[in-house]
Amino acid sequence: MNIEIKKSLKPVNYIDAINFMEERLEQIFKKNEKDLIWTLEHEEIYTAGTSYSKTDIIDKSIKIIETNRGGKITCHGPGQLICYFVIDLRNKKDIRKFINSIEKTIIETLKIFNIETFSDKENIGIWHEENGIINKVAAIGVRVKKWIAYHGFAINIENNIDQYKKIIPCGIRDKGISNLNKIKKQDYSKLKDLLVKKFILNLEN
Repeated sequence: MNIEIKKSLKPVNYIDAINFMEERLEQIFKKNEKDLIWTLEHEEIYTAGTSYSKTDIIDKSIKIIETNRGGKITCHGPGQLICYFVIDLRNKKDIRKFINSIEKTIIETLKIFNIETFSDKENIGIWHEENGIINKVAAIGVRVKKWIAYHGFAINIENNIDQYKKIIPCGIRDKGISNLNKIKKQDYSKLKDLLVKKFILNLEN
């Protein structure tokens, strides 16, 4: 696969990121550009996918940005690794397989750090269980337009999880949210590069 890897070191404005991906999608559709994997962070922000409900907002004072990705309501902020992508699926046309490759990428990468996680058919995302308590550690939100997939996934590394108390994250009331630092304190500096390598490998298979 011919994929550009883009890494932003400073926080990227959410609207700017979406506009960039949508422009890239059009260029890929016209075969003027290659596929993209983009790692970055956002400043603290709440975003809502196409299936969110206003009842998922607990603190009515927060500002919500409505977006065209799938899924419900979530938040981003410093300490959370975001992996956006714009990937041409016109040759494969298999969205389920594409989502599976994202789930597999996150699970396999976290296993390198001795953290066991799993996916759930009912509740999209990647989950960790400890002492019978299930917490989400990674969120996935994808949109497909003209058979090109974009938006991405986010892994909680050392972000402020108190942010999630203001919403019902992803509309799920009976499970919690955690981050990797709370599960296991260790050096996660290599996670980003390992994740990208693993993602490309899974996309090619």
